[in-house]
Amino acid sequence: MKTRLIRVVQLSVPAIMAQISSIIMQYIDAGMVGSLGADATASIGLVSSTTWLINGIGMACAAGFAVQVAQYVGAGNDEKARSTMRQSLLLCTLASAVLSVAAVLISPRLPHWLNGTEAVCVLATQYFFVYGCSLFFVLNRMLASNMLQCAGDMKTPSLLNILLCALDVVFNSFFIFYLDLGVLGAALGTACSEIVISAAMFYKMAFSSPILTLKKTGSWKWKAETLKSAFAIGAPIAFEHTVLNTAQIVIVGIIAPLGTVAVAANSLAVTAESLCYMPGYGIGSAATTLVGQSVGAKDMDAVRSYANLSVFLGVAIMSVSALAMYMAAPLLFDMMTSDGQVRALGTMVLRIEAFAEPFFAASIVIAGALRGAKDTLVPSLINLATMWGIRITLSMVLAPVYGLPGVWFAMAFELFARGCLFCYRLFSMRWLHMERSVEKMEKSCEIR
Repeated sequence: MKTRLIRVVQLSVPAIMAQISSIIMQYIDAGMVGSLGADATASIGLVSSTTWLINGIGMACAAGFAVQVAQYVGAGNDEKARSTMRQSLLLCTLASAVLSVAAVLISPRLPHWLNGTEAVCVLATQYFFVYGCSLFFVLNRMLASNMLQCAGDMKTPSLLNILLCALDVVFNSFFIFYLDLGVLGAALGTACSEIVISAAMFYKMAFSSPILTLKKTGSWKWKAETLKSAFAIGAPIAFEHTVLNTAQIVIVGIIAPLGTVAVAANSLAVTAESLCYMPGYGIGSAATTLVGQSVGAKDMDAVRSYANLSVFLGVAIMSVSALAMYMAAPLLFDMMTSDGQVRALGTMVLRIEAFAEPFFAASIVIAGALRGAKDTLVPSLINLATMWGIRITLSMVLAPVYGLPGVWFAMAFELFARGCLFCYRLFSMRWLHMERSVEKMEKSCEIR
């Protein structure tokens, strides 16, 4: 047990450090853009849920193949891992091109669909257009990062993601302040940093990874069993991200009529909250790798142990960070904006959310562990039920009466319910049977 806990910590720490550096970068970004005024902050906040939606689809595409890589590595079949990676490159490149074109085409209309004011819509259109143009690099960075992690290399993606944050700050400073491009400069700075790190991440995966390198044998030919397994894993994840982020877009639409101060406070509060929950995503990534490799090695005791230890670690860290977030909420908003109204409202809603963070931690890490065992459908259905059945419904009822605090109370209550349902799924152990059923489906595909 002690050895396995150490292994969880060893894989989690680099991922957590990368996530924390990402959050620090977001804080600095928010401070840079926040200095330009409430309209600038609101313009990025208005389209942020849509960027998360598109990124989520790309992540699902990558995860569908990366989980297979983890299991092949655990089984000692490196050649199949390389072949799976090569097939993923072809499909994910196609997907990123389609998503990029779609994002560019809707960029002039999206802010108006989300009920932004005219001044906010002009800035939001500029930001989203540049984001759409950079999508090829954003999504391919995600793919390479996922592949390296599931092959057991947590250090390289973490270091490169930390460098991504540093470059983002440098480029943003240049474009926002030196060239005086404002919100457009923020988008260009992020795009430039994504291009540089995407190239570095791809090089590490394709030419330096001892397992995934293109220098060793592997097939570029698409195989039916690989694609079907990728769909079985990735489709529910894509559905889950679509459900969650479409709901976030709806919530932005609920918040927008409350005014620019509410939109700006909500955007900055989401950024501030991420300091608390991003470590959970780092541990969730480690859980996916460890559970996936244990499933590949057919060690069910290790599968259960790694899942439980990862959840314990995630809940413990996020509980402590939630307490720190509650105490430091005023300081966080002082760093990000000079608008007194935005600071006061943001501090209030962030403190509401702090009480739900341990349950959010459980849902994040458990989802990562279940993903390693190819159990992605039930977690997606849980997210669908809680997000639309609880958060959206309560937000629509509470927002007209209590404003932004009502929306964040609905969010906190939904995260509590979601965490409880994920814990039930983990401890029921039914997800292990799901892995066996997926294996049977793949074997039947091979026989045909």
